[in-house]
Amino acid sequence: MMMNKSMMLFCLVLLILSSAIVFAQSKGKEEIILQGGKMGNITFPHHMHHGVVNDCMVCHKDFSREPGSLQGAKDKGALKKKQVMNGTCLKCHKDRKKTGEKYGPVSCSGCHIK
Repeated sequence: MMMNKSMMLFCLVLLILSSAIVFAQSKGKEEIILQGGKMGNITFPHHMHHGVVNDCMVCHKDFSREPGSLQGAKDKGALKKKQVMNGTCLKCHKDRKKTGEKYGPVSCSGCHIK
């Protein structure tokens, strides 16, 4: 009886640890559709940015890595409407353009699609 409980406990701990490892390695969705208001939604190529930025916290310093956290932070007023995209994204794209590196859109219509 004691052996069965020990084995069950071991399996439960193993399952929890395995789940935590898989979650930690998760890179999120390949593409994320962001609400862009009147300008139109934004299709954000999330996985493509992994290879370019190499540090999740460059973008996720203002919001968590949980799905929907960017929109949630905007809805709660923790982030201003254009704070991340116009600050972090456009700044990075423009900086890369100046240095001659491959860069993303540098205008509103480059991201917003009606």
